Formats: sequence, structure tokens, C-alpha cells
Amino acid sequence: QVQLVESGGGLVQPGGSLRLSCAASGDVSSFNTMGWYRQAPGKQRELVATITRGGTTNYADSVKGRFTISRDNAKNTVYLQMINLKPEDTAVYYCNIRRVWPETDRWGQGTQVTVSS
Repeated sequence: QVQLVESGGGLVQPGGSLRLSCAASGDVSSFNTMGWYRQAPGKQRELVATITRGGTTNYADSVKGRFTISRDNAKNTVYLQMINLKPEDTAVYYCNIRRVWPETDRWGQGTQVTVSS
């Protein structure tokens, strides 16, 4: 059973930075893509960024140029470096790991990011 454990959320002022980490455990050998999604109060969960095992990345337009996703395949860990944070980045951030076949998604428990002065 694949499990994901996130860390690194918190309260930060506008313009500040945070780094999120997510470590996967279990048999992840068939899971190719890891990523981050977020959900703000009253809104649907949305894509933030994803990265494949080979390093191909994909970002939401709203975070391009401010967020950087990376991964350490040896540690089965994905990171999200966030700079120039804005109040609209406030949300619960969820780590995701995905397998194409059989189609499978696993989610972390979520970590709160609050951007406020």
C-alpha cells in the first residue's frame, strides 16, 4: 500500500517563501507521476504542478515563475518550492502519486499553507 506524508506548510507573509515535501512509502515502482494539488475553502481541488519520474514538469498558469517542483527518485520524495507567495495561494496542499495502468491515484493527508499579513 502506497502512503504519502507531507510536511512544510505553515503561515507566511505575502511575498514570502515555503518549501513543501512529500515522501512516498510502499511499492511505488509502477507509479510514474508525482505532484501537488491544492484546495481553497469553497473551491474545487486544482492542479498546482506535476513531475514525472524522468523530470518532465507541468505547472498551473497561476504559479508559473513562482513555484518549482522537483523530485528525488532515490528517496521517493517530491518537493514544491514556493516563492513570492500571494494571499490567493492560501489552501490545503495535497501530494499526489499517480499510476497510468491500472489507473491509480494516492493522496496525502494535506498540509495547510496560509499567506497573510
